[in-house]
Amino acid sequence: MNDLNRLALVTGASSGIGRAFARQLGAAGYDLVVVGRRRDRLDELAAELSDVTVRVVVSDLGTDEGIGRVAEICANEDLSLLVNNAGVSHYMAFTALPAGKATELLHVKVVATTLLAHAAAPGMVARKGGSIINVAGMLGFSGPAPLGHSPGRAIYVGTLAHIIAMSQALDQELGAAGIRVQALCPGLVATEFHERQGMDLSALPRMTAEDLVAGSLRGLELGETVCAPGVEQSELLDAIFRADLAAFQGQSPTLAQRYRT
Repeated sequence: MNDLNRLALVTGASSGIGRAFARQLGAAGYDLVVVGRRRDRLDELAAELSDVTVRVVVSDLGTDEGIGRVAEICANEDLSLLVNNAGVSHYMAFTALPAGKATELLHVKVVATTLLAHAAAPGMVARKGGSIINVAGMLGFSGPAPLGHSPGRAIYVGTLAHIIAMSQALDQELGAAGIRVQALCPGLVATEFHERQGMDLSALPRMTAEDLVAGSLRGLELGETVCAPGVEQSELLDAIFRADLAAFQGQSPTLAQRYRT
């Protein structure tokens, strides 16, 4: 990766995918700003990455104050890479999910992802280079999927779909300025994410966080706007986006025949 600067900010860096990003970027020579809620884990990570400069920022992106604190850093530091990775899941039926948890989920995955990118982008444009990786998930494509044994996860799925669509639109908008934007779409990954939900997925095949991050960074080099490291046939993704554009371009001001009596 040949960004103009070598400073990356990673949210959700205290465990799992975020920690793997920090480790691989640190190994590649990036100085880091690592953001999370658990200072002890962030301090351990900083001590581990002793060959680069690591700034620890304890912040809760489920709050306006926490988002504002990190957005200020994004706006004022010469970031070459922003990794919007922080996440909560709150898998629960729509009618059962408490409003407070729904609000936290929307703050972490939608508001924080959007506003941190919004804060970082002007500086990247001025410097004519930089990258933004927004961690979404394959569930962002699962809106029409039958529930099966799941009680529901509509809000979570919606947040991931937002990240995918926003990243695609941002890549179109910022690409001319030399900014690369990626929506990273993990499937099942071996982290603490599901365990914190009380879900034991240890018996299922899962990608390692290290492989996922390696795929993301390679995908960035390949120019992939939507990166799905677990999908071998990339033409499946291409077909989705061609269908999206066909539907978008197939509209007209005339009421479709099927709606006429």
